[in-house]
Amino acid sequence: MSFDAECKMQFLFALRSKGVTDSRVLGAMEKVDRGLFVTGLFEDRAYEDMPLPISCGQTISQPSVVGLMTQALQVAPRDKVLEVGTGSGYQAAVLSQLARRVYTVDRHKRLVAEARSVFDALDLTNITAFNADGSHGLPDQAPFDRILVTAAAEDPPGPLLAQLKMGGIMVVPVGQSDAVQSLIRVHRTENGFDYDELRPVRFVPLVEGLGRDG
Repeated sequence: MSFDAECKMQFLFALRSKGVTDSRVLGAMEKVDRGLFVTGLFEDRAYEDMPLPISCGQTISQPSVVGLMTQALQVAPRDKVLEVGTGSGYQAAVLSQLARRVYTVDRHKRLVAEARSVFDALDLTNITAFNADGSHGLPDQAPFDRILVTAAAEDPPGPLLAQLKMGGIMVVPVGQSDAVQSLIRVHRTENGFDYDELRPVRFVPLVEGLGRDG
């Protein structure tokens, strides 16, 4: 299946029906072909609203969750964004359509290499991908206007909160890995951090250290 006009129309309709209504987010997701980030046995299901397995025991999130998380992040055109958990690279590619600069980090070297090859093929020059322990963020590049975490932590990680710019927003799944988690939006203010609970989600756990291939 190709990401042709009819497929895009159905894809966008499914996103809207799940609550993705921001026109900039919908436009970004229309530009980025999810099929380029799904290979192997599941290629023919790339445009369905479901998570799919990728390398290293990870998953590519379902499109509606990508859209809702991106919408919650409220990315502005001049923002510098950190994504923790590169995975397939799909979320970073969507963010690249909305932000000035995207830094993405993953503990699995193989995933970073595979994502970089797709970014290069799409000429997404405003994404920089790192193989590193994402639970520590990227101190050398901080602070960030926006931080998106695509793995579940028991609490919003302190090192990532510290790398959030004043007035910045972080979106992170929070909860035990074996239970339903909550998607949390964190605003950094002059008085500390404000937390909003958005919706239940389920993500792989945020793991410290590098993967065996890292």
